Amino acid sequence: MLLLGVETSCDETTAAIVADGREGRSNVIGSQVERHRPYGGVVPEIAARAHLELLVPTIDRALIEAGAAYRDLDGVAVTAGPGLVGALLVGVAGAKGVALAHDRPLIGVNHLEGHVCAAQLEGAALPVPLVALVVSGGHTSVVHLDAGGVWHELGSTIDDAAGEAYDKVARFLGLAYPGGPEIDRLATDGDPTAIAFPRALAEEGYDFSLSGLKTAVVRELRRREAAGEPVSVADVAASFQEAVVDVQVAKTMAAAQACDVGDVLVVGGVAANSRLRAAMDRACQQHGRRLHVPSPALCTDNAAMIAAAGANRLAAGQASSLELDAQPGLSVDGLTVPLPGWEPAG
Repeated sequence: MLLLGVETSCDETTAAIVADGREGRSNVIGSQVERHRPYGGVVPEIAARAHLELLVPTIDRALIEAGAAYRDLDGVAVTAGPGLVGALLVGVAGAKGVALAHDRPLIGVNHLEGHVCAAQLEGAALPVPLVALVVSGGHTSVVHLDAGGVWHELGSTIDDAAGEAYDKVARFLGLAYPGGPEIDRLATDGDPTAIAFPRALAEEGYDFSLSGLKTAVVRELRRREAAGEPVSVADVAASFQEAVVDVQVAKTMAAAQACDVGDVLVVGGVAANSRLRAAMDRACQQHGRRLHVPSPALCTDNAAMIAAAGANRLAAGQASSLELDAQPGLSVDGLTVPLPGWEPAG
């Protein structure tokens, strides 16, 4: 089964060809980073217009790299939400056009479901039940995927998502966009204990709050500058990152214990962060749990993960109508994930 995946939920125009929900034949990303860099963040109108320009060439390149043609496809999977409405509309319209022109099934996919299914592209089927930390530029949440494939959102951010906070702090520090990789790079040369930044909601359920941490970084730098104290950008980056990671790891481990699961999954763009990966790995080893994290290339927004999720649904006999619409506020809570790409936890 060969699927075309299309992902345009934010600022990356991506298309991929995936075989049987497991084998990535191509995964092409038409990056928009340079278009948004002057603004220090994603500009929705610019993103939508760039998707219009890049989508067809990106799909064509994905087919060429996979050695496939439209006639070889068994279906077209596309992100229906959540995301930026203008960006989503471009991808959904493009996927509909391909599906209609070539008489192939259309499969609408939740973007967060795609992030989770990215892990099945690493080879082995994923175990259920499990607890997942979904952490990216627009989303930070802890979810429980039960043995029946039903998602239960245990907690989410009440303000900034982790990736958004990284970008805002990086911009204040004068770092290049996107800020997450820059802070991760700088933090390796800094002292994570240099500044005791707050850990908001650390002991309160599974929700996250990062707006106060971002403000604390700004106030600390301004205080030091006013007092004439030296400022180590590397120390600030490391201390900020440690505050974010501490809470993410603690809440994920608490959720795994409460749900009595032995498997933990970390996905999303911020899952490429080296400190988060190392800290989560250590915590899972300490608590006797198995950690699953996709390779960094599959953590960021990509169409291969959407094709993998779409393959699961198509194998279960599920498809969408051509009335599929972009849903910028699409929720993952209560979603049932078909399980062809999964296996019972052992």
